[in-house]
This record gives sequence, C-alpha cells and structure tokens, in this order.
Amino acid sequence: MKDNKVFVITGATGVGKTTIARYLQDNYRMPRVITHTTRPPRDREVNGISYYFEDAFTFETKHYLERVTYAGSQYGSSYEALEFVWQKSQYITIVLDTAGAITYARELGKQAVVIFVTVTTPEVLVERVQVRGDDPTAVKQRVASPEFLRDVLLPTELKNVAYELANDDWAKTKVRLDLLVNDIMNGRSLPQKN
Repeated sequence: MKDNKVFVITGATGVGKTTIARYLQDNYRMPRVITHTTRPPRDREVNGISYYFEDAFTFETKHYLERVTYAGSQYGSSYEALEFVWQKSQYITIVLDTAGAITYARELGKQAVVIFVTVTTPEVLVERVQVRGDDPTAVKQRVASPEFLRDVLLPTELKNVAYELANDDWAKTKVRLDLLVNDIMNGRSLPQKN
C-alpha cells in the first residue's frame, strides 16, 4: 500500500481542478475519492457517486483525514474512502481546497502528489466561473471570501511539496500534466519549485 498515490488537485475556484481530475480519471483510470457530507443531496446528485451523504450520527462513524464545516454542513474525506478506492487502483485522485491539501501532504507524505493549479491572470478566474453559469452575486461573494484568497496563492506549507501547474491553455496543461503523471507512475520525482 505504501506505493499507492493520491493525486491531490488544489487551487482557487475556477482554475480547472475538476477538469484536471476528470482528465486523470478518463485518461489514467484514476478513480476519484468520494468525500462525505451531512448536507442534503442536490438534484441529480447520487449517494456514493457525488458524495457519501451522511446524517450527523453516521458522519461521526468514519475516521477522517481532513474535515471541515461549511455553510452549516460537515464535509470530510475518510481513511475508509481512501482505502476503498486504493483497492481499485494504485493511483487515485481527489479535489481539495489548499487547507485539505496541506493536511494530505502532512499526513500521507510521499503518497500524496499535490498539484497546485493556478492561472497567470487571476481575473480570468471570475470569467471562468461566470461562464460555467454560476450566479454573479455568488461569484462576487466567492472571490471576496477568505477561502478564495487563501487558495489563489501557493501556501507556504506546500512550497517544495506541491507541483505547480499553470492552467492558462488546456492543450499545454494536458502536456505538462501527462509528463508529471508519467514521471510519478514510473517512479521518477520531478524537481520542486522553490
């Protein structure tokens, strides 16, 4: 199990974390770690696919690597979910905020391959979020939030740990991502940025 890796995709809203995670799932057959939440399912969300939907009692029966309360609901990723997905594949993926990525790096060490996704011009993030159809008022609130401001820059705790991946141009991003993934899968580590 020590050779298992979890590719942790992190960065601010709109950088393309979900797109990158889907690319890894589709092109490298990396299953996604499903996280737990106590919030009710939205339309078209399916238990065990979108999230593990829990109540306050069942949520507390898991062993969490990281957890957070957001908008009155609990969210977390459990050791049980990691082990379940690692039974399917040596390489798995999860999308986390930078606080979660720091926890994964600290708790899992070299098993966590942290990829910090960014863009050259942060203003493009607002455009991307608006293009995907998010409510303009919610977008303004999100980009002014402490969480967004925290996630837009590489945290000190992830320097020399995370691989930085600029996602300005998807075609170029895929090439750099393919190189990174192939190096990791072949046991080669890449030089870290300082």
